Amino acid sequence: MDYFTVEIAGRAIASFRSENHEEATHFFEAEDFRDDLTVLESEGQPLWDRKATLSLRKATAEEASEVEHAYEFDDDPERTIEDEFVVFLVPVADLTDEGEDTED
Repeated sequence: MDYFTVEIAGRAIASFRSENHEEATHFFEAEDFRDDLTVLESEGQPLWDRKATLSLRKATAEEASEVEHAYEFDDDPERTIEDEFVVFLVPVADLTDEGEDTED
């Protein structure tokens, strides 16, 4: 597995693992993932306004460690290593939830 990080306007927002760069790019370009970025906010602002530059790069060792740490403590017994598992590197809140903050 390789680790990748999504940046918005040069700011690292989320990291995940993928089999290879091609699969990571496929996930990164998926409309569902991009839609999620528009309904999540950090510090009172949407993560992505559909205008700022999105980019994908290899994760740093620290970012990869964050993904591994979160995966180790995930309590979903159905999750497997092949499942998509995104770790946000900034505090996020879902704008569709009624005020429930989520930090990963």
